[in-house]
Amino acid sequence: MGEFTMPSLGADMDEGTLVEWLVAPGDPLRKGDPVAVVETAKSTIEVECFESGAMGRLLVEPGATVPVGTPLALIEPAEGARREPEGRGKRQKHPVTPPAPAEPEPAPAPGPEPAAGDGEVGGTGPLIRRLAERRGVDLTALHGTGPAGRVTRADIERAATDTARPPRVRATPLARRRAAELGVDLASVTGTGRDSVIRAEDVGGAAPGGAAPPAPPPPAAASVRPSRPPGEQAPGMRRAIARLMTRANRDIPHYYLSTTVDMAVSMDWLHEHNRRGPMAERLLPAALLLKAAALAAREVPALNGFWTDDRFTAGEGVHLGVAVSLRGGGLIAPVLHGADTLDLPALMGALKDLVTRARTGRLRGSEVSDATLTVTNLGDQGVETVFGVIHPPQVALVGFGRVADRPWAVDGLLGVRPVVTVTLSADHRATDGAVGARYLTAVDRLLQKPEEL
Repeated sequence: MGEFTMPSLGADMDEGTLVEWLVAPGDPLRKGDPVAVVETAKSTIEVECFESGAMGRLLVEPGATVPVGTPLALIEPAEGARREPEGRGKRQKHPVTPPAPAEPEPAPAPGPEPAAGDGEVGGTGPLIRRLAERRGVDLTALHGTGPAGRVTRADIERAATDTARPPRVRATPLARRRAAELGVDLASVTGTGRDSVIRAEDVGGAAPGGAAPPAPPPPAAASVRPSRPPGEQAPGMRRAIARLMTRANRDIPHYYLSTTVDMAVSMDWLHEHNRRGPMAERLLPAALLLKAAALAAREVPALNGFWTDDRFTAGEGVHLGVAVSLRGGGLIAPVLHGADTLDLPALMGALKDLVTRARTGRLRGSEVSDATLTVTNLGDQGVETVFGVIHPPQVALVGFGRVADRPWAVDGLLGVRPVVTVTLSADHRATDGAVGARYLTAVDRLLQKPEEL
């Protein structure tokens, strides 16, 4: 039996508040399934289970704030899982009770008996077929329990009962409790969770007048943070960011480099791509910048990884943390996994999705905790140059400003060209200026061949 614990969702996270369970005891679990919603100082995040099995006893109630590493629930072996409802047309398993005595079926009208297999299903006789027709049961979808798989009267009675029973609405335990409190019929609620599971916030929106659901009563020993709208900065967010940045400036010997990249070729290619391509695949300059940053990190792996235990460990893949400003203030850096392997339309789509969910508090735990390199792009804020602070235990941060028209000399001729300033903040324990210069040179070279990104 294993444990599901409060995960560490970043170097600045010491504790988290359990907001909602997405599963109930006995539910089957697969590795990677979201099982709970946790609120940190920065955001509200869905956290996943990292082993398969069945959800066991819940050890922490929603509303409790506990340190990282605290057991939240027990994970039992897979055989302890409840069986999922079977698909339509399959017989549900229920305890078998002897059927009540029934009056004998009337004799069939005189006529020739059908030959074996003539209009029969699984060797059923005319009495069984007539009973199935009367009870509205599809014999072709029924599994018989009689000898040689024959369908019996009891099979038809059970199938008729299952057909009449309304399907169970898929909802989280907290959503069911909120629905009972607010008098909301779950069958009328549209679920926004994974596989359309109804969550507590869906119930609140369906309540009369759209009233927000009341907060669950906290356990006596738990400290509880007040709830806030998704994306709104919590009072502790700025303190958490400040603590992490203070630690980074104190412990990491930063060095800084910058270069200015001619973006004329990239912007011309981008405009032509957007003109020719479908609306769904239109790109922003950020897609080119992020892809170039990822490919350059693959070329210069000494900047793509972590400084832990007084040594550098290279990252397994290039996973870009993308700094996203939240509407209520503060920021979070969700991760574009395998950014160097994504084509530009896929990277653009993934970026849009991450930004949207980051600002609505719908990120998953795996999307905020394993970046190998962080990129900050403040071009949309009008900033031309940004020197960031490294997010430990990473060893570098890349900054992009806005693409701006500037006087630029090409082949001895002065003209106006779109350019962007690219900066690098790096950890001197892991690399030096020569390595950082190779990285920025690679970014410049890649942006001169956008068709190859």
